[in-house]
Amino acid sequence: MAKTAKPRLRSRAWFDNPDDPGMTALYLERYLNYGLTLDELRSDKPVIGIAQSGSDLSPCNRHHLELAKRVRDGIRDAGGIPLEFPTHPIQETGKRPTAALDRNLAYLGLVELLYGYPIDGVVLTTGCDKTTPAMLMGAATVDIPAIVLSGGPMLDGHHKGKLAGSGMAVWSAREDLAAGRIDYDEFMRAVAASAPSAGHCNTMGTASSMNAMAEALGMSLPGCSAIPAPYRERGQMAYHTGVRIVGMVREDLRPSRIMTRQAFENAIVAASALGASTNCPPHITAIARHMGVDLNVKDWDKVGYDIPLLVNMQPAGKYLGESFHRAGGVPAVMKALLKAGKLHGGAMTVTGKSYADNLKTAPDPDGDVIRTYAKPLLKQSGFAVLSGNLFDSAVMKTSVISAEFRRQYLENPKDPMAFEGRAIVFEGPEDYHARINDPKLPIDRDAILFIRHVGPIGYPGAAEVVNMLPPDRLVKEGITLLPCVGDGRQSGTSASPSILNASPEAAAGGGLALLKTGDRVRIDLKRRRADMLISKAELDKRRKAWRAPKLVHQTPWQELQRGAIGQLETGGCLDFATRYQRIDRTHGIPRNNH
Repeated sequence: MAKTAKPRLRSRAWFDNPDDPGMTALYLERYLNYGLTLDELRSDKPVIGIAQSGSDLSPCNRHHLELAKRVRDGIRDAGGIPLEFPTHPIQETGKRPTAALDRNLAYLGLVELLYGYPIDGVVLTTGCDKTTPAMLMGAATVDIPAIVLSGGPMLDGHHKGKLAGSGMAVWSAREDLAAGRIDYDEFMRAVAASAPSAGHCNTMGTASSMNAMAEALGMSLPGCSAIPAPYRERGQMAYHTGVRIVGMVREDLRPSRIMTRQAFENAIVAASALGASTNCPPHITAIARHMGVDLNVKDWDKVGYDIPLLVNMQPAGKYLGESFHRAGGVPAVMKALLKAGKLHGGAMTVTGKSYADNLKTAPDPDGDVIRTYAKPLLKQSGFAVLSGNLFDSAVMKTSVISAEFRRQYLENPKDPMAFEGRAIVFEGPEDYHARINDPKLPIDRDAILFIRHVGPIGYPGAAEVVNMLPPDRLVKEGITLLPCVGDGRQSGTSASPSILNASPEAAAGGGLALLKTGDRVRIDLKRRRADMLISKAELDKRRKAWRAPKLVHQTPWQELQRGAIGQLETGGCLDFATRYQRIDRTHGIPRNNH
């Protein structure tokens, strides 16, 4: 049997092309000026990019500046040549008006870097929320060998003898502040206690969720996502990741062989079992679109809704990142799901082996931090996808529906799993903060809080502002949660079962644009409906009178993105960009530059 020819390295087109000595010399000479040698660059050593997301602007990812040293060691020891380069910084808690503006911008930059430079494979350094999807979207588009190195969560936070989870501490402290139980200084101390070390959120917020999704997709080494940032195992994982990417280049193992439809279904199942963030659906959908995999927002309901909650981690549970890692992390969860017949065990991973093969040595659930499939925290914990005259689609995270919320809104024997209420409509977060305590607003237990014009076009970028606290007077009475609905997002660290990501958004003429304060609204989870209880004639009248809002662009990128971005139900992608798929093979090596 004839042997399969070893694929020619992309980098040889730059550094060793006898058919074009002039250009080869031009490319070579500048890469020699800081110490690389002719022999290295003209050898069969693969050039491995390290997509560096760490910077002072991105504190959640900053330790990648150190981890990259161990990645370099691994690449060198495996026979590769490391080339580290910066990516556009994304920090969820630092960027105004929202870091959601930056995901697509970082993606575009990464595509140009991976395609236009002499890179044979890449290590994608991820951490804070949107660094993970931006990296995976870019790797999917170019489709050269790629592997994810997560930065890992912070150590567990503690405040006054209790666990203080990142994000969660903010939401609980703002309730205490509104109720008058703490003052401003104590508010700051409580929240600061939740961030005790390097790393991203130590809760199952969007950062932990999306890094777990990378592992569930098969795009990182087993156990990578949950190792806390300061642990020695994090540096060891960086080394092993550097070693492995060289092997992936030799094997020509590309994202298109890993991120298949089966892999995305595995990710959806894992998200439900993890109690993952509501930001997962748009991000995973975006990655799938750039990979050319057909994935619909309703697949989150169809594939994942009936999956039980296995991970006892805030905000859906009680523990934080260190406990989750010690209990076995994502491999222990996936092993339980595989045994229950809920995973595609044959899906390929970056190890070069199937998911089932990888999980043979994974630990079993400990029964506390990670529950068994037979004894979960909840029997159903997936995302419910709703539609109606308010929107075509929106998602609700069922794993954070508390017993109190369920009693108040979902246990009416005459109308189970459904409730009605009076709409209170806010035109963005500024309007919410200005008016939420207005005594003239008829807000009581019967109210449903709506916020609009906070989606991909309206905000712009889709802001995490849907989690709205009731008026202070209700909080003081012990009413800390009202149903919330919006065309934006909310933090994955929030325990509020809001209805989010409503598409189309109000700025695009979606049903939320037609809603008025005082309208009766019906939410029916059983039927997956969300409707304004007004006549068709009235709805038609409002639609006829509706005018698109005038958008104010503060930066050139805001204008560019608003003109090209799709809705959250389809991933919030730059729609034109999803036409560019597997471009390393589709278009080959780019043209010369001289």
